Amino acid sequence: MSEKSQITLSGVPEGFDAQAVLKELGKNGTPVLHIARDDKRMVAMQAALRFFAPDVPVVVFPGWDCLPYDRVSPNADISAQRMATLAGLVHGMPDRFILLTTLNAATQRVPARDVLRDAAFSARVGDRIDEAALRGFLVRMGFVQSPTVTEPGDYAIRGGIIDIFPPGDLGPVRLDLFGDTLDGARRFDPVTQRTTEKLELVELAPVSEVILDESAITRFRQNYRIEFGAAGTDDPLYEAISAGRKHQGAEHWMSFFHETLETLFDYVPRATITLDDQLTAQRLSRWESIADQYETRRLAMANRSKMDSVYKPAPPEGLYLTDTAWETALIGKRVISFKPLPQPTGPHVLDAGGRLGRNFAPERQQETVSLFGALAEHIKVKLQEGPVVIASYSDGARERLTGLIEDEGMGETIAIKNGTRIGKRGLHLAVWALEHGFEAPWESGSSASKLTVISEQDILGDRLIRSPKRKRRAENFLTETQSLSPGDLVVHVDHGVGRYLGMEVVTAAGAAPAQTPPTLDIYWIDVEGGAATLAESPDRESVLMDAGWPRPDFRDTERIEAAMRDAGITEIDYLLISHFHRDHVGGVPQLAD
Repeated sequence: MSEKSQITLSGVPEGFDAQAVLKELGKNGTPVLHIARDDKRMVAMQAALRFFAPDVPVVVFPGWDCLPYDRVSPNADISAQRMATLAGLVHGMPDRFILLTTLNAATQRVPARDVLRDAAFSARVGDRIDEAALRGFLVRMGFVQSPTVTEPGDYAIRGGIIDIFPPGDLGPVRLDLFGDTLDGARRFDPVTQRTTEKLELVELAPVSEVILDESAITRFRQNYRIEFGAAGTDDPLYEAISAGRKHQGAEHWMSFFHETLETLFDYVPRATITLDDQLTAQRLSRWESIADQYETRRLAMANRSKMDSVYKPAPPEGLYLTDTAWETALIGKRVISFKPLPQPTGPHVLDAGGRLGRNFAPERQQETVSLFGALAEHIKVKLQEGPVVIASYSDGARERLTGLIEDEGMGETIAIKNGTRIGKRGLHLAVWALEHGFEAPWESGSSASKLTVISEQDILGDRLIRSPKRKRRAENFLTETQSLSPGDLVVHVDHGVGRYLGMEVVTAAGAAPAQTPPTLDIYWIDVEGGAATLAESPDRESVLMDAGWPRPDFRDTERIEAAMRDAGITEIDYLLISHFHRDHVGGVPQLAD
């Protein structure tokens, strides 16, 4: 990558990074491709962009929700959204828009642009339609026939009515045929079946990155035999694709189906690339993980027993970007790497002026200090420098904070829907799921000041996300009834209001009441490429198998601890490590601390 194209922009804390992206969009008049560390960061960036500039077009390109070299395909909704985004980039987008994606998605190759241009169907009302050809097109493009369409990628045929759920979020389309003529087309609600829009033109794009046309099948067979030799009768993937049937997990051999694959950067050649903090280290770690998984699959293939199903892994370079391929893809592009903390300025190192906001953790820990009194004093000081925004997670939280702040004598607060309503001064309250606040330069009209953003989490601490409650066992119901006293009013689910008189043991056919046996509870913990499994035995002994990645933000450790809390486990009795790869053993030191 050319040195001149690489810029480090420091002083860009999370939240303020959306302002940096918007400023870059307005400066050059070209698209901006922002690559987030993971899905959580992408969603946070999308929320921040929606807050500061709700009218700016934002397109999302998600990554697969399955692991490299998995046996399953990515979720149909995700595949459809990916193909809808690629089709939109090929067939026309505004000059200025923001494309959001993740590191996993950006480091994975995609079908070439010519494939998206050629693999399309369009028809106008009044045109003649070959139903058999349309059905063949839908199958080749990855659509699945079903009785009714419920999600992107479904299609249903009932006489002269053809329902198709194309990729995207606009909803399914119904084609009404009179003979072989398209008599009408409309978009409808899949739940109520009511028409939402009448259409004159219908355009369809693929829903899968694997297109099973004749040339793709031939190409797959040739590449598969070149890589692995002649396929035997015990290879279900080869047999299914040869017969023109979609096989679960076939996307992991995508490079075998296409003549060439491109990168997401090829779809937006003029775009400025902005990179999330810590992206380089995570990218290199991801490639190491992919290489490990490939090697594991390759060794398993060599040592396969007769009872194992065959899995022949494709070389990772065909689908994923190596470090060299990544650097090559960014040659000649304007690339801006965000850093939340300030760094000394110099050649290609700039300071955006943003700083992390104040956290009120010390005040929360001192019983003699008024938390909201300290908050009010801080707000009064910051109001002298410019507007102040308090970001809450919900409307209810905003209302509660409004009352607590006004009780401290802060006067009137201003409720706003988005950042376009922020004035030159004043205390504003918004619904914005921001983890940590910041302070940054702010321009309102022709005047410049400083914007202070305080998050609800800065004030009240980490937000508690309640996981779904585990099903209560029979003995738990008996325990709960001990809180009742004879004579208490109760509500029966079938008979309504009644009075509780007591409980008695009922013997049926001479048999004592059955006791619910203790169970073995197993929790699979998503550590994004690594492994961690928590089990609790019927005797209430706990076992943790693997501990995920070693990460500076303690992501995997926090997820394991959340699973322990859900299970009611305070400490691990046994720790088992399957093998000493970083994605399995790396989190042990952090978990021990």
